[in-house]
Amino acid sequence: MTHPFYVYGSYGFTAAMIIAVIAWTWIDGHLRRKEIAALEASGIRRRSQRAPEGKAK
Repeated sequence: MTHPFYVYGSYGFTAAMIIAVIAWTWIDGHLRRKEIAALEASGIRRRSQRAPEGKAK
């Protein structure tokens, strides 16, 4: 085995790990958005959302 094999192998492994982390983050974000949409559809609201007027805190 030669030196370039290790260098290219390291770059390839690093690229694969970066792509895996990006994919994992994207998929998890997509799932969380779906989960939030389901919760909001069931009537649960975010704490940061303003309360309807006329209701006291």
